[in-house]
Amino acid sequence: MELLTGILKNLPDAISLGILWGVMCLGVYITFKILDIADMTVDGTFALGGCVTATLVVNGINPILSLIVATIAGMLAGCVTGFLHTKLKIPAILSGILSMLALYSINLKVLAGKSNLAMPQLGGGNVKTVIDYVCDLTGLSSSNATLLFGLVIVILAMVILYWFFGTEIGCAIRATGNNGDMVRALGVNTDTMKIIGLIISNGLVSLSGAMVAQSQRYGDVGMGTGTIVIGLASIIIGEVILNKAISFKTKLISVVLGSIIYRVIIAVVLRLGMNPNDLKLLTAIIVALALSLPIIKGKINEKKKIKLNKEMNGGEV
Repeated sequence: MELLTGILKNLPDAISLGILWGVMCLGVYITFKILDIADMTVDGTFALGGCVTATLVVNGINPILSLIVATIAGMLAGCVTGFLHTKLKIPAILSGILSMLALYSINLKVLAGKSNLAMPQLGGGNVKTVIDYVCDLTGLSSSNATLLFGLVIVILAMVILYWFFGTEIGCAIRATGNNGDMVRALGVNTDTMKIIGLIISNGLVSLSGAMVAQSQRYGDVGMGTGTIVIGLASIIIGEVILNKAISFKTKLISVVLGSIIYRVIIAVVLRLGMNPNDLKLLTAIIVALALSLPIIKGKINEKKKIKLNKEMNGGEV
């Protein structure tokens, strides 16, 4: 009973964190599912968003403005990856790795050579985050304020993405991921479409990193480690939960839902006594299981068909 009470008590925090990370998952969805690129840049841009917003907020910049600057910084990083891939013809995954490595040094410079930077609570440095502003405006607790702010941002992001990918450019980006040769034959510059997709993706990832940093009140150069795996895990979990998601709108919802479920799973296993150092291993196992699920289901269905044929043919195949 005590265990269940503890899990329920931590549930709001897990959900609010899942929503904040859900913005990152939307960014990963654009590259992984729409453009068919496993973009490793996100490990660097997530930390970039956190480092930029922490530095700006500590230096007295409005926290909302710092989120905008962090988003722009992530978009620039995505543009660099797109340039390396499309103009210099470096493979997509290697382009992302190069950008990720470069961003580690850039993040250190953003934090003035430090590995992390805290945004102390009021009274310990007079630093106010966007969560503090939401608390002041609504009277909510920090956890509920984070949940409310995260919901507003993630809904806004989904609405904008749904609208954008219904435009001519958005459809061209989606078509580029499906069949680049056909799109080029129609006279569309697929290189430009890839760059735009990478810019939007990394902008969302950096925004997510900035929101998480303000929620946790610190930025760290290593906070983006494993971001791509977490994003993939959330996307796949969402697809498994809503396996009949057909429309683009439903797919966007499934991505955010997958992020929330992933965070709830992490919160539960930690409450059950799992070593935090084993979380990366758990994530890898979840992704591996989720990726292999279609194959497993296919084999099960195949065995069922064989068994059914045997029954219909009187035991003969």
